[in-house]
Amino acid sequence: QVQLVESGGGLVQAGGSLRLSCAASGRTTSNLVMGWFRQAVGSEREFVATISWGGGVTDYTDSVKGRFTISKDNAKNTVYLQMDSLKPEDTAVYYCAASSTPIPQKYTRRYEYWGQGTQVTVSS
Repeated sequence: QVQLVESGGGLVQAGGSLRLSCAASGRTTSNLVMGWFRQAVGSEREFVATISWGGGVTDYTDSVKGRFTISKDNAKNTVYLQMDSLKPEDTAVYYCAASSTPIPQKYTRRYEYWGQGTQVTVSS
């Protein structure tokens, strides 16, 4: 069993930055694909970013490419999402997720473990 705890959310003005963290316990992140998803009010949960076991392969949804960076520190069992140039449309609850599959995943159904979420609000 894997437990995930997100932190780092908050209120920021458009153009600002936030860094989300996700601390994992119960299993090492070195053999977990990690992902970030988000869910805005009235919308379905959507893929944001994913990173491979070793951290060498990443993928992003088009709307955040060039602005968000996912990374992981396997020694600390933690994954990060650096969010720069934030826009009001980035406002959502952000969820960390973990998958046992060997390759990065974009689909929620591929992730077995989920955190409780952290709110990100970007004001215009």
